[in-house]
Amino acid sequence: MPVSRVILEQIKKLIPPLDGTLHKGHRPSSGRVGVLGGALDYTGAPYFAAITALRFGADLSHVICAPIAAGAIKSYSPDLIVHPILNELISSDKVKPELQSILSRLHVLIVGPGLGREPYMQSYAKMAVAMARERGMFIVLDADGLYMVGQDMSIIKGYRRAVVTPNVVEFKRLSEQVGVDPDTPSELRALLVSRKLGGVTVLQKGPVDIISTDSTGEEADLEASQLKGADADFEKAKETVHVDVPGGLKRCGGQGDVLSGTVGSFMAWGRCYEDGAFGDHKVPASRIPLLAAVGGSMVTRTSSRIAFSKHGRSVVTEDMLPEIGKAFTEVFEDDQPGGKL
Repeated sequence: MPVSRVILEQIKKLIPPLDGTLHKGHRPSSGRVGVLGGALDYTGAPYFAAITALRFGADLSHVICAPIAAGAIKSYSPDLIVHPILNELISSDKVKPELQSILSRLHVLIVGPGLGREPYMQSYAKMAVAMARERGMFIVLDADGLYMVGQDMSIIKGYRRAVVTPNVVEFKRLSEQVGVDPDTPSELRALLVSRKLGGVTVLQKGPVDIISTDSTGEEADLEASQLKGADADFEKAKETVHVDVPGGLKRCGGQGDVLSGTVGSFMAWGRCYEDGAFGDHKVPASRIPLLAAVGGSMVTRTSSRIAFSKHGRSVVTEDMLPEIGKAFTEVFEDDQPGGKL
């Protein structure tokens, strides 16, 4: 189904109000986002995801990366907090407490932008996801984070506070890896991938973004002893939303990283909402991943359209960053008197 008014209103409930009552101190309202990625060949992707989170409205944005990537990422923006701890030459036992300390400050972890497939980076990513699950954090998995899931689905299977964001090629590979019949009608595949992953929300990128969650199958049934903490309120449900908001006519490399940043920011807001920092607490935690995916998709596609309208064929991902605020206003604030969101 398309984005309904009900879904749109639920998404808006997750948006922190800009009324002067909230701050980034001991009780943050707009969330702290972490991006794990950035190795030898990839510094732009984690930057795009992390700076998007700030442009979108997160309080703080951290990049957890390899030392070899840190200098470049720091030079892109002084607004980012960069942690060059993913060192190939240091044992994971020494990195683990530092990583644990960083994650304790975050509301959401984005894994994959610029991660690469080097064994040491994949190992650190796997460790971070396990820690994030233990803490009940929201998680976004993209790019080589999806490659990691394809190698070992137990990393994320059954964790319903997660969103995966595959593009066309990644979705085809992931569908095959989880065992979805290739003859399945295209409109049902994302739902089945979600079911095979145990209720993880799937954001299938394409001409129309398809967001699905299905926790009704056997693969989604977790033993009662495994349901604890933040997972315990996730009931069985299935839902699919189609986002056909017009985007730009040119797809540039890095747009998926912007999407990871917008979805991650919404999930960070959702965690603050869940923790009582603002709002009426009427949106159940079980809907936050799907709502974040829908909201992030709408804003990313709109910012792509605005950037393309200005730059045409020459548009690059960097051109989208200044348009994120305008896109957010167009999607969520145009019908709000005084722009109170």
